[in-house]
Amino acid sequence: MFVPTRTGWLTVAMLLDLYSRRGVGWAMSPRQTLSVVVEACWMAWQRRRPAPGLGHHSDQGNQYRATLYQTILARRGMLPSMSRKGNCYDTAPVESFFSSLKNELVRHRQFANQAEAQIAIEDYIDRFYNRQRLHQALGYRSPKEFERQESGA
Repeated sequence: MFVPTRTGWLTVAMLLDLYSRRGVGWAMSPRQTLSVVVEACWMAWQRRRPAPGLGHHSDQGNQYRATLYQTILARRGMLPSMSRKGNCYDTAPVESFFSSLKNELVRHRQFANQAEAQIAIEDYIDRFYNRQRLHQALGYRSPKEFERQESGA
């Protein structure tokens, strides 16, 4: 996703846990590069430490098809999954997240620069989206509340 600022665009890469819809890894950069998706993947892996066999759904963007990214997934035991071109079902939850981010934050703000946008987006994800925003797919619970209740904690 690209976020406009007065000094240029900010690229946002996002990884969601499909079970809870929780944002588990994200990264931002003024340019759309491989390092942005690698950083988001690394954050997600560090936060969750998933067992080998985790499915990693993405679109067919160059960053996700890159040898380096595929090697990182393989070394972490993640199984890549990409739909054929024009089929967006694997990435629909992330596209829904980006739609929410745009409608609930980005369209209501004009960011002075990329740093300001990054701070606001990180706050949106970590404080609002993961902890407060209710999701129909989760029985009108936040991802954090859903995970807490499902774990029995």
